[in-house]
Amino acid sequence: MAQTRPPILSIRGLSVDFPSRHGTFQAVRNVGFDIAAGEILGIVGESGAGKSTVGAAITGLLQPPGHISAGEIRLAGDIIDARNARAMQALRGKRISTIFQDPLTSLNPLFTIERQLVDTIRTHRPMSRAEARAEAVRQLEAVGIPEPERRVKNWPHEFSGGMRQRAVIALALCSKPELIIADEPTTALDVSIQAQILELIRKLAKERQVAVMLITHDMGAIAQVADRVAVMRSGEIVELDATGTVLDRPRHDYSRALISVVPRADVKLDRFPVAGAPKNIDAAMQWLLDGETGRSIAGDLLVELRQIEQVYGGGRFFFGGGSGGFKALHDINLTIRNGEVMGLVGASGSGKSTMARIFAGLTRPSHGQMLFAGQDVFAAPFAARQQIRRATQMVFQDPYSSLNSQMRVGDIIAEPMVHYGLAASRRQAEPVMLELLNAVGLDAAAAHRYPHAFSGGQRQRISIARALASRPRFLICDEPTSALDVSIQAQILNLLKDLQEKLSLTILFISHDLPVVRQICDRITVLEKGCICETSTTETLFNSPRHAYTASLLSMIPDMHGRAERGREGREGGLA
Repeated sequence: MAQTRPPILSIRGLSVDFPSRHGTFQAVRNVGFDIAAGEILGIVGESGAGKSTVGAAITGLLQPPGHISAGEIRLAGDIIDARNARAMQALRGKRISTIFQDPLTSLNPLFTIERQLVDTIRTHRPMSRAEARAEAVRQLEAVGIPEPERRVKNWPHEFSGGMRQRAVIALALCSKPELIIADEPTTALDVSIQAQILELIRKLAKERQVAVMLITHDMGAIAQVADRVAVMRSGEIVELDATGTVLDRPRHDYSRALISVVPRADVKLDRFPVAGAPKNIDAAMQWLLDGETGRSIAGDLLVELRQIEQVYGGGRFFFGGGSGGFKALHDINLTIRNGEVMGLVGASGSGKSTMARIFAGLTRPSHGQMLFAGQDVFAAPFAARQQIRRATQMVFQDPYSSLNSQMRVGDIIAEPMVHYGLAASRRQAEPVMLELLNAVGLDAAAAHRYPHAFSGGQRQRISIARALASRPRFLICDEPTSALDVSIQAQILNLLKDLQEKLSLTILFISHDLPVVRQICDRITVLEKGCICETSTTETLFNSPRHAYTASLLSMIPDMHGRAERGREGREGGLA
């Protein structure tokens, strides 16, 4: 009788505790699962569910005083002892590799890609420097980096986001690990790069028979590559089954709730079915309506870009000669009407952030005009520019870095009111500040706390309240939900919809997540290499795209149901 090979990773009864003076918090409770060679297991759930804690327990990287309080972890049949620091150090990087969310934190900016790959290879495998360099080039070629012989000599900052993530995958693979833990590997990537990275992970798992644990809140990513899915909630696995089964026929109420709030690409919903809508917000709405926000007239143009070009670099060099520089934007003509939500989409490097900075008045274009309510922004007198700046506010991708960590939340929200003369003092601003907190679904106690005391979704709500505090007419949202769980994302999108409808706010919504863009936007502009491909109403663009590049972007959106079944059948049939 043939012996069955043990799974690459086997976890039984795993519990992780974090003791403190207030008691013991159990972050993971009685978790168990297996991952076979060549299999991808997706771990999904909201922030705080325990997904990353399980990964940290496997690699022995739990933050003290966190520790494994029960259960066992086996790698290819060998028990992993997280208490043995020397054994764990030998295990990490060699038999177990990790791919983190942000490739910049995984790559040393002071060393070339070659140096980092060669050092990693020689640490785990007996090779000369020349042999290790040849292996580094082979690894870059294997993960799809063009011209690996030349690009291996580059520094991390010379790679795009997608190429950096490929380099991190090459680092993870160069020791020939048995298990890869991929922790949110595609969160910050645009849809085309995300599709490439996910396909690469799936292909490598199949070809090299590496077990992969994919930790993510992106159900689309799970549908695209995972063989099975484990749904975690409050430290426990509430459902574990084949990907197609969980996505199409979830058994647990929590699984059904998670799937119900995933933005759909095939239809636009009025609201997401999720709790979290604020109540009794009339006072805050009235204060905002008393300003210019409420005087906007739907249908009138609010913002207009005329023949905008943006060139970086260029000019003449000290010893003669010159350069035309890099043209980030080419002849951009775009109008946004009062009360409209305009979506801006495109791949990394397409010019989205450059346009956002021009819209916000932070970057003067090399050529062309930007008009705000008919006034040339960059030719206006100082006092007029200040009024335009007050009427234009931004909500950034990372709410933590955009909030002053040394200030209480109440002071953060009150500051714009005092600065722009909407309140004479902090004390006078307090009643409105509390109403704004309530309007974004936070209670009065939040005003006395610091940003670090809040979750990512709560911090994004604070960022929105701060943006509203100056009574804006134009809100620029730059990837405001890309790092959030699907349920928190749904709450933020519902909030933005409510504010836009009640205040007739004009919103520029920048995102790489096309299903999210469909849910929030009235019209969408598609950028490719600094040029506008097309601008259409949302329904027209999704149903009848005119430009080939738009059609290509739409084709890369993961089909959460059909693709899960097709992908599973393809993997079972031996497709890479």
